[in-house]
Amino acid sequence: MSIPLAFPLKPVPIHVSDEVLDDLRARLTSTRPPLDEGNGDWSYGVPGSYLRELVAYWRDGYDWRKAEAAINVYEHYQVSVAGVPVHFMRKPGRGPRPIPLILTHGWPWTFWHWSKVIDPLADPGAFGGDPADAFDVIMPSLPGFGFPGPLTGFPDVNFWKVSDLWHTLMTETLGYEKYAAGGCDIGGIVSSQLGHKYADELYGIHIGSGLRLDFFTGPRAWDFARNRPLTDDQPADIRARIIELDHRSACHLAVHMLDGATLAHGLSDSPAGLLAWLLERWNAWSDNGGDVESVFTKDDLLTHAMIYWVNNSIATSMRYYANANRYPWTPAHDRTPVVQAPVGLTFVTYENPPGIHTANERVQAFKTGPQGNWFNHVNVNAHDHGGHFIPWENPDAWVNDLRRTFHGRRP
Repeated sequence: MSIPLAFPLKPVPIHVSDEVLDDLRARLTSTRPPLDEGNGDWSYGVPGSYLRELVAYWRDGYDWRKAEAAINVYEHYQVSVAGVPVHFMRKPGRGPRPIPLILTHGWPWTFWHWSKVIDPLADPGAFGGDPADAFDVIMPSLPGFGFPGPLTGFPDVNFWKVSDLWHTLMTETLGYEKYAAGGCDIGGIVSSQLGHKYADELYGIHIGSGLRLDFFTGPRAWDFARNRPLTDDQPADIRARIIELDHRSACHLAVHMLDGATLAHGLSDSPAGLLAWLLERWNAWSDNGGDVESVFTKDDLLTHAMIYWVNNSIATSMRYYANANRYPWTPAHDRTPVVQAPVGLTFVTYENPPGIHTANERVQAFKTGPQGNWFNHVNVNAHDHGGHFIPWENPDAWVNDLRRTFHGRRP
């Protein structure tokens, strides 16, 4: 059995000081909005009218202490891993043989984006599932994304370096001999690197994207459209989809890789500016039908934004992109597939590439395409509901798919 008899750390609840909250309220009160005419449809970016509404609610209606209490229902820990301060949230598994599972978020996620899947993964019996599917769930904050505070002494942080930290956390700090991993966005490639470098010490991984580990490698990695040029002979629907996907992500990727520090000066000083930058991605990347609050309530939006704000972590969170390119991934072995641990994947049609229209087409395109060859994929599923934040937007799909990946792979 790979699970320690007793968890080796003492919980440390999350707490933000009154001084930080008072400073935030003062900054929100003195917000100076820009002129933003003719932008009610979001076509120029986040509309000033909606942002003013959110800022007013943040200042006068939002209750961080209530959110903090909900977060502290779960166990929180702070530990140094190879000299890097790490925060993680945990829920112990309830079942005959729970196995450890580390879930890694992405950008602009926080650890709290896992909050809808924690309980059914840890205690499936309480949600109509089989207790034999229980996991001991570990949900860290990517270093530099939130708690325990601003990341210092690790200016070259990136996804593959975090994978080494996570392996040390799970095997040395927490004492697990073998564990499972899952993630989305940056967390997906963190998990894929674990499945590449440490396959023998993992039960498997489950991810929300099939990005190759060399995605950020190369002189034009910041150019989101580099593999999808527009040509005169493309069908109209292909051209339209390419442009749509570029609008969603090209600015984000280019700025974070090329000019993140410049942007961070403004976002670290202005909570309204920080909220706007995060909000644009939460709106564009979620499957919300034109209403972001159908996916994230105002309180949800502000809780996630608070985790960035109170820790002054936006600069180091954005640096992951530049550092993935500046310190490029190199393989730990030359075996195929590259990711040799068993891999499960959950896709959503909202993120279908050009020319792919249905969930079945997405699965087949992955299995038969060049991305699929990178992975020892054992369970590939796609769903019509949900966007980029799959465990938040379609938690049932994520839970069921992840459980299926690890069926028959437990000790």
